[in-house]
Amino acid sequence: MGRIHRVDPWNRSCPRIIRRETQLFALFLVLMKEDSDILIVRQCLNGDTRAFETIVEKYQRPLFNAALRIIDNYQDAEDVTQTAFVKAFEKLSTFDPKFKFFSWLYRIAVNEALNLVNQRKPQEGVTEDLPSEDKAPDEKYDENEMSEMIQDALMTLKVDHRIVIVLKHFHDLSYKEMGQILDLPEKTVKSRLFMAREQLKSRLTKRGAVK
Repeated sequence: MGRIHRVDPWNRSCPRIIRRETQLFALFLVLMKEDSDILIVRQCLNGDTRAFETIVEKYQRPLFNAALRIIDNYQDAEDVTQTAFVKAFEKLSTFDPKFKFFSWLYRIAVNEALNLVNQRKPQEGVTEDLPSEDKAPDEKYDENEMSEMIQDALMTLKVDHRIVIVLKHFHDLSYKEMGQILDLPEKTVKSRLFMAREQLKSRLTKRGAVK
C-alpha cells in the first residue's frame, strides 16, 4: 500500500495549499455560473421549454431596468421586456454559445427599446428644461431626488448616448460586453460613452446637481 500523505497544519506550505484550492474552487464557481445559461438553452432546445422560466426569472429585473432607463415609461418598459423574452425564445436556436448569453439577450431587449423610441420620434426632442413624462404615480423606481434629476437629464440625451450610459453605469457592463450588445467596436463604445458623460454632466450642472 502506498504511503498516505497527511497535511500538517503547522507546515508553512499548508496555507498555500488551502489558498490554491480556494482559488480553484472560486474559478470553478465562475465557470459554472457562465455555463449555466448555456445549459438552460440546451435544455430548452431539447424540448424542456419550462427551463426558459429560469432565464426569465434571472434576467427579468435587469432587462426591465435597462428598458425603463432608456424609455422612461413603466408600462412600455414592461412590454419591451416581455417582447424581448418572447423573441429570445423564438430565436433561441440562433444563439451562438461562443458568446455570453446575457449579451445576446440584452441586445434583443435594447433593440426592442430602440424600436419603441423610434416610433416616438416626434416626441423625442426633449429639451434640457423639460422633465420626463409618463412616470409611475408612486415613483416605483428612483425615488430619491438625485436619481430623478439624473433620469430626467438622461432623457435629454440622444438615445445612442443614453444607452451607453445605462449599460455602463447602471448595469456595470464592460466595453467588450457593450460592444457585443450594440454591435459596435470597443473603440466606438468608449468614444460614445465619453461624449455621453460630458453631455450628461453638462445637463446636471445646469440643473444644479453637479458643480
